[in-house]
Amino acid sequence: MMGSEDLWARWGDWGKYDARGVKGGEALILELNRIVHSSGITSPVTSRRGLAARLRYLDSPAGRQALAEHGVTPRTLRSWMKGKATPTPVNRERVDRAYWERRRENLIRSGWLARHLDNGGRGRRMEIYPVDQSHVDGKFWRSLSDRSITVRYIWGDLVKAWADRDESLIDEIWDDVISDLDSEYAAYAYVSSIGIGA
Repeated sequence: MMGSEDLWARWGDWGKYDARGVKGGEALILELNRIVHSSGITSPVTSRRGLAARLRYLDSPAGRQALAEHGVTPRTLRSWMKGKATPTPVNRERVDRAYWERRRENLIRSGWLARHLDNGGRGRRMEIYPVDQSHVDGKFWRSLSDRSITVRYIWGDLVKAWADRDESLIDEIWDDVISDLDSEYAAYAYVSSIGIGA
C-alpha cells in the first residue's frame, strides 16, 4: 500500500520500538468484512439451521456456481437436499465460504453496503484506536488518544475499492480520512483497529 507508509515517516520507522497495529487501510478492510458478516446468517454452518439457511440462500444459478467453485458437485448437493446424506465438516466449510462470497457480492451489486454506510449523506461515526504501545519503552512512547469522527463522502469509493480488492486505493482513502484529524494525523496511519457505527 502506498500513502500511509509515507505518513508514518514523521514518527520514525513503523514498529521500530515495538508499537503494534496494522495500516489504516487494512483496518478499513477488516471493518467492512465485520459489517458484512454481522448482517448475514448468524447461526453457524455446523448447526442444522445455519446449514439449511445457507443452502436456501445459495439456491440460485449464481449460488450453485459458487458452490461448484468450492468443490461441491451438483450430485452431492442433490443428495443433501433429498436427505440422503449430510455434509462432512469439510463440505460444511465449503458451503460457508460460498455463502459469504455470494453475500459479499450481493451486498456490493445491490448497492446496499454503500447506501448503508453513506446513511443518506449523513455518513457514519468512525472510532479510531491508535497503535498499541504497551510494549514500547517509555522514552519512545507517543501520546495518542482514541479518536472519533463522522466520515462522509468516501463510502461509495471505499466500497468499490473493497469490491475490487484495490488495497492501494483503500490506503489512499484512509489517508483522506485521517487528514481531517489535526496536525498529528500521521500518527494514525497505523492503528490497533477502527470501528464504524453501522
